[in-house]
Amino acid sequence: MMDTGLQTLNPTPDFEAVKARQQAVWSSGDYAVIGNTLQIVGERLCEAMDVRAGDRLLDVAAGNGNVTLAAARRWCRVVSTDYVPALLERARRRAESEGLEIEFRDADAEALPFPDATFDYVASSFGVMFTPHQERAAVELARVCRPGGKIGLANWTPEGFIGKLFRLVGRYAPPPRGLSAPALWGTEARLAALFGERISAMKVRRRQFVFRYRSPEHFIEVFARFYGPILKAFEGLDALRRAEFAIDLRGLLESENRSENGGLVIPGEYLEVVLTRA
Repeated sequence: MMDTGLQTLNPTPDFEAVKARQQAVWSSGDYAVIGNTLQIVGERLCEAMDVRAGDRLLDVAAGNGNVTLAAARRWCRVVSTDYVPALLERARRRAESEGLEIEFRDADAEALPFPDATFDYVASSFGVMFTPHQERAAVELARVCRPGGKIGLANWTPEGFIGKLFRLVGRYAPPPRGLSAPALWGTEARLAALFGERISAMKVRRRQFVFRYRSPEHFIEVFARFYGPILKAFEGLDALRRAEFAIDLRGLLESENRSENGGLVIPGEYLEVVLTRA
């Protein structure tokens, strides 16, 4: 999404207008091309939540379905939701190719269409952290999870590679005023503030997802074509600013690259979170 700064600004935004804008951003490109590479995160999150066969799991802002598929492979009864129908369709096709039975629903993470305490597990991998009204989204995650159930999250941290990438994008495509930064979901303090007394325990673990591309140029090519926030950032700039953005983006990639034999290898830190519903 385009809300990429780290601070919380004072003006109250028009959340519905921001949401419509974000939905258009994530509907552009083809996030599934990048999302598919993140499958290991969904597998790890299901293990961290210790999901059990036969239990009900809701994947919120599921995108192309990484947690969805991981949970279904463990014989959970899965409902997969997102507000971008094209992404759900990509997840549906992945599920069909594996013969997995999954229910797919169009749904807004800030207004989930389910009764209270419906699910044993509620999860989101790099999804719900991008909601414009963070407090409302947290309330919804907790509301639909049964007491004693688990809420599992994978959120990029402010200090990690993607946090730095968000800040860079924000310099060229400033976020709407008044929004809290998505990367705040990658901090224990923000999670504690968001969920408060709705949870009885919080377990967090800092993990790394390693981005592997042929070169910095390959990364830029893929993200500028398929990753909505960067695609839209490039589209909104004139030729000079596009060139400056590309130079700065390459500089970030080169500074974070850990490859010793060519190519691009960048560890991206994220927070793996398991909350117990009070």
